[in-house]
Amino acid sequence: MTWLSIVLAGIGVGDIVRSTSWRPGRAVGHVAAPVVILGLALVAGMHGWADLLALALAAIAGAGWAELSRRTQMTGRGALAPLAVFAALVVGLLAFSGAASPAGGALETWLGWADLPGTGPLPVGRVLLLTGLVLFNVATANVIVRLVLLTIGALRPSDVTNANAAAAAAASLTGRAAPPTSGQPADRLKGGRLLGPMERLVILGLGVAGEFGAAGLVIAAKGLLRFPEIQAAARSASGDPTGTGSYPGGPAGIDDVTEYFLVGSFVSWLIALGSLALTV
Repeated sequence: MTWLSIVLAGIGVGDIVRSTSWRPGRAVGHVAAPVVILGLALVAGMHGWADLLALALAAIAGAGWAELSRRTQMTGRGALAPLAVFAALVVGLLAFSGAASPAGGALETWLGWADLPGTGPLPVGRVLLLTGLVLFNVATANVIVRLVLLTIGALRPSDVTNANAAAAAAASLTGRAAPPTSGQPADRLKGGRLLGPMERLVILGLGVAGEFGAAGLVIAAKGLLRFPEIQAAARSASGDPTGTGSYPGGPAGIDDVTEYFLVGSFVSWLIALGSLALTV
């Protein structure tokens, strides 16, 4: 899985850069992803023709993922296209992973020389895999969760475009981001884009350490901690006296917030568990 590890690291770095408020972030993210892929391939000794061809094609697919996902997050439409590209990329890299050269090179030399925690030098392949999974779970996984929510309608395209328009207008006038709009479920549950990566990394770390029971407690704790916030959303459903909401044509209510929370949480957990499965 060396190819997949390297590509996940590159795409992860690109998505992290693009997720910032830095104005050149889009262009820099497009450049950073292939640069990271090439750099990791070189330091890991992946010099074979099959390695170069696979990673070059993966970098192109990664650029397609980045642009398609960006457009979807700007317009709220066409969420299946970037998801399909990313799924095809992962499946393709796994299907042909047997053609990859053994990882080694300068990275193996450095791992043997460095006095890192653990018993003996760390395997190059495992270091690359964990690095790729960590970077992937920080920002790219957030994008995937958002695309799934758009696909099933838990996020409305109109709310996405309105929020982006407000942010762009505020940035052009004041240089600061606009406050979020109050219509969509994401605005009723705060901190999801920060808590999601933290949660996935904790689950991944506990799973790698063999503490699967503790990872399960993290999943259970999220529901308990979010429950009061969902109850508060029911009591202040933005003018809906029933508290159930009318999301297709009005503000988000408790039903919409609950759907957003449950679907987003389960997708996030599946991504974390899928990442953990790759480390077994």
